[in-house]
Amino acid sequence: MSKNVVITGANKSIGYETARQLGQSGYRIWLGCRNEERGRAAVAALAADNIDARLVIMDVTQPDSVRAAAERIREEDGRLDVLINNAGIPGAQLVAPSTQSIDDIRSVYETNVFGAIQVTQTFLPLLRAAGEARIVMVSSGLGSLNWVSDLDHPYSAVEAVGYTSSKSALNAVTVAFAKELAKYAISVNAVDPGYTATDFNGHTGYRTVEQAASGIVWLTEQAVSVTGGFWFDGQRAPW
Repeated sequence: MSKNVVITGANKSIGYETARQLGQSGYRIWLGCRNEERGRAAVAALAADNIDARLVIMDVTQPDSVRAAAERIREEDGRLDVLINNAGIPGAQLVAPSTQSIDDIRSVYETNVFGAIQVTQTFLPLLRAAGEARIVMVSSGLGSLNWVSDLDHPYSAVEAVGYTSSKSALNAVTVAFAKELAKYAISVNAVDPGYTATDFNGHTGYRTVEQAASGIVWLTEQAVSVTGGFWFDGQRAPW
């Protein structure tokens, strides 16, 4: 059986391109999507490129949905080689921290942080069953405390406390899981895809989804001993 991968939030943009690149490398793709119609369209497009892609309906903020997705993959594959926690939402952008609503910030955390934790915990038995496995947390350079605290860095000017702090939290989650799971030969890393042209930013990013996805795919190719890091284009990024 070929290796398999679950990618959350994968019906478009970076998630979809990651699926396409891994599918072309021979992975079986489990496309995690909330919207069935969009998910089916994405799977059909991948299948047209001779990629083994399957839709699994999953809302990372709903535990029952995540458990049902894991159970289906357990029944059909019995294991999971790679988990890519890509699902994320931006929340309010360009708003001062003092005025961003707590409800909006909480919503961002539900997806970007608690969702990633929920998915990782739920899929852990399948990852352990693979013998060696990899978990990739799709973070952001905006989560780097080093970069956002440097007033000379362009990221320091971004006002989106819900999103930026959620990615800092996701980086901390990455380290915590990496320390626990090393003994099971499961690597856990975070990746910054860079400022990529997507719906998140009205397609104003300077990087393509192909460039963004390549850094994620690179992590899936590393030895499981490479763990607990934050990466950008194959290089360590500052926490």
